[in-house]
Amino acid sequence: MAASQPRSGDPFDYAVVGAGLAGAATAWRIAQRGHGVAILERSEPANSAGSSHGSARIFRYAYEDPFYTGLVQSAAAGWKELETAHGAPLIRPTGCLDFGEEHAPKRFAAGLEEAGVTRELLSKEEASARWPQFAFTTDVLWHPGAGVIDAEGAVHAMVAAAVAHSATLLTGWTVASVTKSGAAYALTSSDGRTLDARNVVIAAGGWLPGLLGNLDLPRAFLRSLPAFEVRQETAFHFPYRDQPAPETPWPTFIHKAGGMQVYGLPGGRDAGNRGQKVAEYNGGKVLPDAASQDGKIDPAHRRRMVDYVAHNLPGLVPEPYAETTCLFTNTPTEDFVIDRAEGITVLSPCSGHGAKFAPLLGALAADLASGAGTVPARFRPSTGRE
Repeated sequence: MAASQPRSGDPFDYAVVGAGLAGAATAWRIAQRGHGVAILERSEPANSAGSSHGSARIFRYAYEDPFYTGLVQSAAAGWKELETAHGAPLIRPTGCLDFGEEHAPKRFAAGLEEAGVTRELLSKEEASARWPQFAFTTDVLWHPGAGVIDAEGAVHAMVAAAVAHSATLLTGWTVASVTKSGAAYALTSSDGRTLDARNVVIAAGGWLPGLLGNLDLPRAFLRSLPAFEVRQETAFHFPYRDQPAPETPWPTFIHKAGGMQVYGLPGGRDAGNRGQKVAEYNGGKVLPDAASQDGKIDPAHRRRMVDYVAHNLPGLVPEPYAETTCLFTNTPTEDFVIDRAEGITVLSPCSGHGAKFAPLLGALAADLASGAGTVPARFRPSTGRE
């Protein structure tokens, strides 16, 4: 998408820093309400150095905490709205399998039942008969409403929707600092350019830890924020032994056993639609922030995942044909941060599991930034409430 031309004159009503899923969703929701918005992206929307690139993120309802299951249900309406505006699907239905000795499928099934989400709890024998490409050792939770999000497509759809509502997209615009300037804030880029906005939303993903100290925020607010952990994660694409038909794709899955949590999903166009993307959740190295990523694959981690596939996924050839790194940014509790001090809103939706909530997170951040609504107290650490 081509960048919009910057305007001159009065400050923008809002500047949104970052055009990944969270920032794009927030810009869309704010612009949709008639406010003037500048979207500032250090590179291009959904670029490969962030957390929102590619075509494969999991959409699922199963959470141990029913609070999050309810949020997914709310987010689903936003996805339908976005797909309608975009004119094409952004979530491919696949269903999801949850299993493993450390996963408690029965508890998850009970939570989905309470939420009214369609699900089945199957014995390992029943599940193996249905999905022989998996080597199940426990009961299995199946919920068919899960799927795969086209993350990059979703970002571009939300940015396009924001621009259609008169938002301005500025690419190659790396924010170095945000300082109070009269009734507005002055945003300064790394190359010295400036832009004024009355309100600022920081949705900088893995760059947030390095940027926080350069934001004009009260010290008490900064002290209240949780530690943000940035990881360079690794995902591997393993080829199918038997290519599934388009109408019967492999399901996504979450498997917790042996002290590790592994997730998998159809890799989509990221690797030629011919394999399953498999990764260990929070298995990558910890970084100070996104600027420290090197894109290197740890050979020991590769061997670990090859061994996992060989023992647990007989339907895949245990030889990756593609591999990549990406960024996860999480809090210690994995709760999101959507908090505000004066005219600056900090939005960090935990890229390990936040993608599925994007349209809802954008609406919540827009509510908080504009004063039109509130967000759950657990997302506002500055309030001191659980």
